[in-house]
Amino acid sequence: MSPVLELSQVSVVRGGSRILDQIDWTVRSDERWVVLGPNGAGKTTLLQIAAASMHPTEGTATLLDERLGRSDVFDLKPRIGLASSAMAKRIPADETVIDVVLTAAYAVTGRWNEVYEDVDVKRAQRVLGEWRLGAFEGRRFGTLSDGEQKRVQIARAVMTDPELLLLDEPAASLDLGSREELLQLLGGFASEPESPAMVMVTHHVEEIPRGFTHVLLLAGGTIRAAGPLFETLTSDALSDTFGLGIELSESDGRFTARAA
Repeated sequence: MSPVLELSQVSVVRGGSRILDQIDWTVRSDERWVVLGPNGAGKTTLLQIAAASMHPTEGTATLLDERLGRSDVFDLKPRIGLASSAMAKRIPADETVIDVVLTAAYAVTGRWNEVYEDVDVKRAQRVLGEWRLGAFEGRRFGTLSDGEQKRVQIARAVMTDPELLLLDEPAASLDLGSREELLQLLGGFASEPESPAMVMVTHHVEEIPRGFTHVLLLAGGTIRAAGPLFETLTSDALSDTFGLGIELSESDGRFTARAA
């Protein structure tokens, strides 16, 4: 499968500090990656580069065969789906759920004077149904629970059939029921062969859905381990990444971890 994201010797320097340091990483179109690491590891910065929202200080970043710095990011960004807490803050609280999803077609976060065709509305309704949000299309975004808002963000991110889907801590702050419902939906989506390449950032192994294939462990701006999920995600690798002895266990494709 062809690469959708290629980072070569990528570094990001801010205020004299190296947030990312010589990152080499390739994501292919049939891969679903989870990025794990402690606070301050550089995970969000890595995702910003993958979203074409930030250029590396050093090295090269190639997204969907376009090299950052040599391509028009306004043409590139519609090919990338992104769901993040930062995105949620830009969505007007009084926007209806159907319009939150529809506006992805114009890469805006509030409906204004855009014109949508019936095919756009039908697709938005179909996507909402796939993410168990069909009954919510007339609701205001600001009235939804955290779990519902996160599912709306993901529905918005997949509305345009992206070639790369980026998820920044999609299960953060959710209660157990909402988390498990979301992970069930993500796992089903990730397992579909026609789904795009996916990169999901999280802090917790318990939030890794079934269907994900690879893991990247990041600490101090450097890659500590990267590769196939069930080979690379080990107690030793997690202990090294988080600087604490950690025992990892796996059951039926899901993981749990605790201090050793």
